[in-house]
Amino acid sequence: MLVLGGSLLAILVLPIYAALIADILTPLTGRRNAVFIVAAGSFLATLVLGWLLWRLILAPVQALAAQAEAIRGGASPGELEHYGTPEVGELAQAVLDMAEVLQSREMAVRGYTDHVTHELKTPLTAIRGAAELLDAEEDLPPGAERLVATIAGAEKRAVKLLGAARSIAAARMPEHRGATRLIDCVRPLEMRVDKLEIKILNSNEPLPLAQSGLDVVLGHIVENAEEAGATQVTLDSGRTDDNAWLTVADNGPGISQGNAGQVFEPFFTTRRDSGGTGMGLAIVQTLLLAHGCRISLVEESEGEGTKFRIDF
Repeated sequence: MLVLGGSLLAILVLPIYAALIADILTPLTGRRNAVFIVAAGSFLATLVLGWLLWRLILAPVQALAAQAEAIRGGASPGELEHYGTPEVGELAQAVLDMAEVLQSREMAVRGYTDHVTHELKTPLTAIRGAAELLDAEEDLPPGAERLVATIAGAEKRAVKLLGAARSIAAARMPEHRGATRLIDCVRPLEMRVDKLEIKILNSNEPLPLAQSGLDVVLGHIVENAEEAGATQVTLDSGRTDDNAWLTVADNGPGISQGNAGQVFEPFFTTRRDSGGTGMGLAIVQTLLLAHGCRISLVEESEGEGTKFRIDF
């Protein structure tokens, strides 16, 4: 109320009093001196009001924005030096408390995921060992070989799903802060695919994501393209205003309209029979969202390839 009342007073009442004071001072000091005195007083009052607004509103909001940016980068919530008015202070404290709760939840999810995946390794190893022993037996009853193969395949899929669960939990943490260029990612991508040709445009455009994170993102996308039957992937990057963008396009069979809305959902896959887990694009989206980025599927005609766009 002090800030609002002072601002309204300065805007509405001060000009009237300034005119009255100028009329009173004119017979004593002359018109020019009276106007000068009133202008100097108004300027001083404006400076005081501006300092109060900066001190009580603008500075705390800027400090809160800086704190939020630091938290997004992985820092822990801390105290602000000055909270300004009680209303701004309550807002700032609520935001910091919310950030602390969200960080605690992320750490709990990651810790629980690591614990569960670690504990499940032992029974899965036992299942694999038992399947290998059964497979080595020569006197198995009819149909047992098929059952053993089913057990071994289920064990391999479970191991892949556990690895994907660890990856998606790790992707929630904003650990890949930095910048890189597409030219730096060529060699790691070529090592992840066998027959896929990788073509890069604007390879020197700086992208605001560390190479470790961009390798994860591009690695999953190009592996999906190769497994879908694509022979070439084109990476392009650029900048619109202050935001960088990246597109990844392949010449594969494309994604049907019925599946386009589900490609980023965890466990959704059209290659379940061949070992697909449906977690690749979910990991990509989670990692990008944790770093303030957005990925979208660019609508293309079915049969004309798949194209993704990442906005940083």
